[in-house]
Amino acid sequence: MSLNEIIAKKFSSWEKNVLEKLLKKFPERQKEFLTASSEKVERLYLPFENEQEKYIRDLGFPGEFPFTRGIQPTMFRGRLWTMRQYAGFGTAEESNQRYKFLLSQGQTGLSIAFDLPTQIGYDSDHPMSEGEVGKVGVAIDSLKDMEILFDGIPLDKVSTSMTINAPASVLLAMYIAVGEKQGVPREKLQGTIQNDILKEYVARGTYIFPPEPSMRLITNIFEYCSGELKNFNTISISGYHIREAGSTAVQEVAFTLSNGIEYVKAAVNAGLDVDSFAGRLSFFFNAHNDLFEEVAKFRAARRIWAKIMRDKFSAKNEKSLLLRFHTQTGGSTLTAQQPDNNIVRVAIQTLAAVLGGTQSLHTNSRDEALALPTEDSVRIALRTQQIVGYESGVTNTVDPLGGSYFVESLTDSIESEAQTYISKIESLGGMISAIEKGFIQKEIQDSAYKYQKDIESNERIVVGVNKFSVEEKPPKGLLRVDPKLRDLQIKKTTEVKKNRNNEKVKKNLSALKVASSDPNANLMPFIVDAVKEYATLGEICSVLRETFGEYKENIVL
Repeated sequence: MSLNEIIAKKFSSWEKNVLEKLLKKFPERQKEFLTASSEKVERLYLPFENEQEKYIRDLGFPGEFPFTRGIQPTMFRGRLWTMRQYAGFGTAEESNQRYKFLLSQGQTGLSIAFDLPTQIGYDSDHPMSEGEVGKVGVAIDSLKDMEILFDGIPLDKVSTSMTINAPASVLLAMYIAVGEKQGVPREKLQGTIQNDILKEYVARGTYIFPPEPSMRLITNIFEYCSGELKNFNTISISGYHIREAGSTAVQEVAFTLSNGIEYVKAAVNAGLDVDSFAGRLSFFFNAHNDLFEEVAKFRAARRIWAKIMRDKFSAKNEKSLLLRFHTQTGGSTLTAQQPDNNIVRVAIQTLAAVLGGTQSLHTNSRDEALALPTEDSVRIALRTQQIVGYESGVTNTVDPLGGSYFVESLTDSIESEAQTYISKIESLGGMISAIEKGFIQKEIQDSAYKYQKDIESNERIVVGVNKFSVEEKPPKGLLRVDPKLRDLQIKKTTEVKKNRNNEKVKKNLSALKVASSDPNANLMPFIVDAVKEYATLGEICSVLRETFGEYKENIVL
């Protein structure tokens, strides 16, 4: 009798002689248990058949294909993840002070939040910017703002992540220019630029240009950075916003990796060798409340991506196979009711990201469902990472949940279902075609609707919202952005335009216009030249709008 047959016999005996007797007296809490993504959870998970064979094929060792157990051999035994707190609000001066505060509290990397006008390519004086300047991030109109933002922060000593997409090329050019003014060689600049436009069309909405020219800008950045910024991650392919829009864990993996496939195809079609840029691709995922599902999600994503890069794109360099990712705890899981409960949610999500092997992490603050976080709230969020890193013991071994029958089963299930989605998207002609057909949007909308319906019917419990609620006083001490900030920002930008060499600005913008009409031209050098002469973000994006046009969303019902 084989080991699996022995276990099956023992299991059958346990069900009959132990479990059934108990269930007659004490039924389980509910008929069916589900993950946060509504996947069925069995009562008990048993060893796999051919377990040794499966281990070698699907798990392997950390730092080796298929990287299920981590991308480095020692993971957090070597060094902890980069602790980034996503921050930025108001003026560059205010955000600079917040960054210095966070660095003084032990943060190990910067993560820049830009305001909505910056994200969609408008200066603060544009009519579309009214009421939004400095609200959800820092206002950046020109290189002058960027210089203030990093004043006293040496760019050769810190890694910077910038959450910017449609105008990513412009903000990257500004970062390069600030580095030069600090005397930092380009090869020493470290960080990540999000630069992921495809998820904007389906989940976030801060797009400017249609897909084709947007993809051109992205591949221009890939090509430019492969020669100029060898230590800078050229894209952060983001599942975070897909999950925030309401997707399941499986959809988050599938749609994110399908976006990744589209970017790699675009770069290869533009003539780039896959191994010249793939090692600088990075990813960005959400960490939700369902601890085991989230851990399994991260493990499955690593495994799928390694296979995609090896089998679909024939990547030869091992670094091209690595799925390196940043994680942010789930903003959509935070509640305005009983905001201190969010500290506990974030702690669970932090643990999921660490157990799943993240490379960097942002922890949300308890008051973010109400306003921009205060310094006290940000400190607690950062301390959450530090306590998990230094006190919990979960960093002492690699992939602590590896081998758990439940986690391995979940990992396999997520991989299989995500692969089905990826194949479906490929059959539709790829991610851009799937977006244009409305397939991705409809899938996310349906999942979001089901999740909300489950909450409203009390089938899904949210503590403090549909159960265990209390009478609460209105919150006090929230951070508010001064509505007069726009006037101050307009005044600063007016001064910049007055004091710069406007003839050079005009000449550089004209050169950019000509280059943008040439599909074979890399636009990054032209954007860098314009930025150095203090051409504003809005002026540069206006030139590109004239050539590329603007994207109009297809409404999906």
